[in-house]
Amino acid sequence: MPTTLGIMTLNLQNEQGYFTEMAKRAKHFNIDCYRFIPSNINPQSEMIQGEEFDSNQEIWKKKLFPLPSILYDRCFYGDDFHSKQCKAIVDWLKTKKSVHFLGYGLPNKLKLYDVLSRSSLSPYLPKTVKVTSPEMVHRLLQTMKAIIIKPINGSQGNGVYYIEKTEKFWIVRTDKTEIQASRSFSDMSQFILWLERLLLKKEFILQPYLPLFNEFNQPFDIRSLLQKDAEGEWLTVGKGIRMGKVNGIISNLSGGASVVDFESWLRAIPIQKRAFIKEEIEDILRNLPLILEQHFPPLFELGVDIGMARDYSLWILDVNSKPGRKVLLQSMPESSDYLYESPLLYANTILKRSKWSHEKTLSD
Repeated sequence: MPTTLGIMTLNLQNEQGYFTEMAKRAKHFNIDCYRFIPSNINPQSEMIQGEEFDSNQEIWKKKLFPLPSILYDRCFYGDDFHSKQCKAIVDWLKTKKSVHFLGYGLPNKLKLYDVLSRSSLSPYLPKTVKVTSPEMVHRLLQTMKAIIIKPINGSQGNGVYYIEKTEKFWIVRTDKTEIQASRSFSDMSQFILWLERLLLKKEFILQPYLPLFNEFNQPFDIRSLLQKDAEGEWLTVGKGIRMGKVNGIISNLSGGASVVDFESWLRAIPIQKRAFIKEEIEDILRNLPLILEQHFPPLFELGVDIGMARDYSLWILDVNSKPGRKVLLQSMPESSDYLYESPLLYANTILKRSKWSHEKTLSD
């Protein structure tokens, strides 16, 4: 009997290329691939209206099917009703003993910070606090001068704001796909009112603004993809550099960033700094997943964003349990087969382990 792998998404059009390339290779691993939206599960029968991948025609076809044995959660939740509905269903699925997830995901940015700030990686974290009121932001701007606020549950650089206090103005900037939106307030009450409206939409965290840009004033970061291999051991699949627009705030591809390969970027660093920086990055990537799995349920993959300041200090900017593949597909195209096959390899590992532990329980 083939293993059944169910890919969960909020929209069947999302990540089409990734899901299809993975499904094309699944037959080789004796896996049948399905994709579905969590809200299309019938709670009584646990049957799902979704799509099955036809490996002969290499197309997705509508199908009614039971819950697959392994689930791959690629849902990116927003603040809308459908997101909240699907998240509740996925949380319910995680409690079912008969269902295995490739990875169980991470909590929000604040909970993540709380754990990492008590670990050996704390020196690499920008000081992070939850935004509790517009007045708090205003007060911190008196001492910090420039800050970043970002959504607690944000992804892909959406909703990240740079806020600066000058002698006469409060300046706010945010990166859109094509342009950078900017506005300034000379009146404090207008600035507070703008903040009030923003904070009604979602929860935010606040960090000091760190000048993480190159000599051309482009924000950049090092995006690393970490995954478990077929033995369940963590490995760094690859690293690439995301280079933002000149005078930009973020280096996300959704904000118009470009990709540079890691080794080319490293060669441009002064030789006396090079080995130390490479070693420091590897040390962060080696320790990070181990620390996270001491506090949270098992993971399968991580996208880790590390920034570097002008003084060569390194900063962990974001850790994401549902990373994209674009950076590596562009900077390391030779890794494409592995990127599409790794979830399949690990799905079979999970199933073997669960069968082994079930057989062991029966024999005890």
